[in-house]
Amino acid sequence: MINISQPSLGAEELEAVREVFSSNWVGYGPRTRAFEREFAEHLGVAPERLIFINSATSGLFLSTELLDLGPGDDVVLPSVSFVADANAVAATGARPVFCDVDPHTLNPSVADIARAVTPRTRAVIVLHYGGHPGDIVAIAAFCRDRGITLIEDASVSVASTVDGRHCGTFGDIAMWSFDSRKVITTGDGGMLYVRDPELGRRAQRLAYHGVDDRSTFTTASAVPRRWWELAIHDVGRRVIGNDLTAAIGSVQLRRMPAFIERRREITETYNRLLRDVAGIRRPPSPPAGHTSSYYFYWVQLDPAIRDHVAEDLLDRGIYTTFRYEPLHTVPLFRADADLPGTAEAAANTLLLPIHQGLDDADVRTVADELCKAVEHRRASAQS
Repeated sequence: MINISQPSLGAEELEAVREVFSSNWVGYGPRTRAFEREFAEHLGVAPERLIFINSATSGLFLSTELLDLGPGDDVVLPSVSFVADANAVAATGARPVFCDVDPHTLNPSVADIARAVTPRTRAVIVLHYGGHPGDIVAIAAFCRDRGITLIEDASVSVASTVDGRHCGTFGDIAMWSFDSRKVITTGDGGMLYVRDPELGRRAQRLAYHGVDDRSTFTTASAVPRRWWELAIHDVGRRVIGNDLTAAIGSVQLRRMPAFIERRREITETYNRLLRDVAGIRRPPSPPAGHTSSYYFYWVQLDPAIRDHVAEDLLDRGIYTTFRYEPLHTVPLFRADADLPGTAEAAANTLLLPIHQGLDDADVRTVADELCKAVEHRRASAQS
């Protein structure tokens, strides 16, 4: 099976894990702090603004807690989002309000968000679809002008930038995902960014049981007498990362430029092989000044044949999919919303395999089989 995504792990990661085992310390410690510093350097932000956590989903839930959202509050987000975005809102008692997306980019415009804003809107969550930044500059300015908190779900945008500025640093809070299917992986894990220092300190406490200072658990010297006495002012939980996964993350971060370059090459190969093929629309190229993480590669087909083409490819050992199922259509969040761009994208979009483990032959196979399936299904529909 040619998978839609898969990790790239090898000897360097194994050696990093061996070193952690040898240290006899696998919990939160020096390697976790090192990974936070390295990722901060990658983003160009202060290390104290970041927390390595056990998943980006935990970061989303922490974000809504930090804002003290509750009944009577609205949060605007694209219907084409991962379910964790809406779950994190609903868990507080606040209401997810779904906005539309552009049917080709699958990202919302500032106008899409503006139409969904209500007098009760406390926050906006944006997902950079497929690693493409989208209209984030205008959206950030819109939210800032109205005093609305902007949360960037940058889970798939670890290397995405606009004019050199990283996605995730335009808003107030952001998170990146390092799960097993992302560009870089720690098995499971994520990074949380909080712009405001005071809110960031609260995030640190909420991420570790409400305890004021995690360093007392990892420092053998310069601790106060009765170091076991804890200052607890918040009800928190444990969602921090650990040295075992952070060590893997440090290696993956060093390898990331090569991963991104390979994904870019695959994207360009798909674009070349699928250029001018009848019935196949390729994804848009990033605008000038935008860089992508190339997390998704999507084509758009006649809705009458899209599902049949996916079935044909699966029969040929090629896994494709559509992400993300519009949240306003799922039972938990069903809403009577008029979102024509979302409906169009959900009906015609298909994601093709893209990951740095694909070789050129795999990419050609996917493109060739896609063209054959589309041609066959279009001919069948016309006969």
